[in-house]
Amino acid sequence: MKSLNVVDLFAGVGGLSVGFSKAGFNISAAVEYDKQIAETYRVNHPGVKLYVEDIKKIAEDKNLKNYPADIIIGGPPCQGFSMAGARIRQGFIEDPRNNLFKEYYEIVRQLKPSFFLFENVKGILTMDKGRILNTILELFQDKDKLGGDKYYTYYRVFKASDFGIPQGRERVFIMGSLNNAVDFEKIIEQTKSDILKMYPHFFDKTTVWDAISNLENADLIGDIKGLIPNNQYQEFLESPTKKTSNHNKPTHDKQIVDRIKKISPGENYTKLDENIKSIHSGSYGRLEKNGIAPTITTRFDTPSGGRFIHPVENRTLSPREGARIQSFPDNFKFVGTKSSIYRQIGNAVPPKLAFFMAEVIKNAKKSIRLE
Repeated sequence: MKSLNVVDLFAGVGGLSVGFSKAGFNISAAVEYDKQIAETYRVNHPGVKLYVEDIKKIAEDKNLKNYPADIIIGGPPCQGFSMAGARIRQGFIEDPRNNLFKEYYEIVRQLKPSFFLFENVKGILTMDKGRILNTILELFQDKDKLGGDKYYTYYRVFKASDFGIPQGRERVFIMGSLNNAVDFEKIIEQTKSDILKMYPHFFDKTTVWDAISNLENADLIGDIKGLIPNNQYQEFLESPTKKTSNHNKPTHDKQIVDRIKKISPGENYTKLDENIKSIHSGSYGRLEKNGIAPTITTRFDTPSGGRFIHPVENRTLSPREGARIQSFPDNFKFVGTKSSIYRQIGNAVPPKLAFFMAEVIKNAKKSIRLE
């Protein structure tokens, strides 16, 4: 099969793009509004036409019309769905709070890719008692809005830990196939079998220590050279140059470090003899070597932000450790301010999961051709 072309919307640093590229897709264009985040995308995807622009303007100007798109991927930020006002389909698409989803939908409508992949938080399934999800599915199935075409849709919650990623992250993926009904359940199972032939350990249970144990001897700017993998997960993420970057260990003031020292693996702030005010139940939580991490968030450098303390050392995770837990390859470099880099990593789709989804789309495309 010839290389399929992808347009990545709300691209972030390109977690989805990394996975689709590994699966042999060609990323023809991407859109990311945040300039710092876009710079990380540019550094790691130098051949992609990147629009650092408001997606509303991209849709209005039809900038992407000339780019080949067999599939559109992306996940509009979920904040716009968190409302109870939209009770009917027309109201949802016209509500200004849902403009980001509206532009995703509009670009799909303009380009009419064979497939789309829409990623979002698990909570979208229950927002407004499920009406938000149903409205989204109905829009993509509405022939009147799509010029006589329709997308056959399928959705499912995927757990990162089921794909050999040491993290409790759960996300909803909605897939759409233009004018062709596809048995995605069957294709997902077929894809698992196919991937095991390529990577026999792909779905093996992976722990935090499996992910980060060989990250040592970083220089003053956080680079590590001569990196030797010591397990299958590290081999999967290995850089051809045996190098990686962004292993800048966080530093904390003495009061914070004194608290961290009192926390054993699996414990959290409840072991401290003081009143810690935090909205996070995992605040000051230390990771367990043989366990998995919770969802890596945008503040995983902050002890009070959740269970992000290193299993052995008295500090929170470095950017590279977070990236490893997110399944970013070692040759992926993050640029920008410290806070931006942590946000870039926390907001990303795990590339290993994205690779699986890309293989699912590839098999779905094959199944249509074989009919």
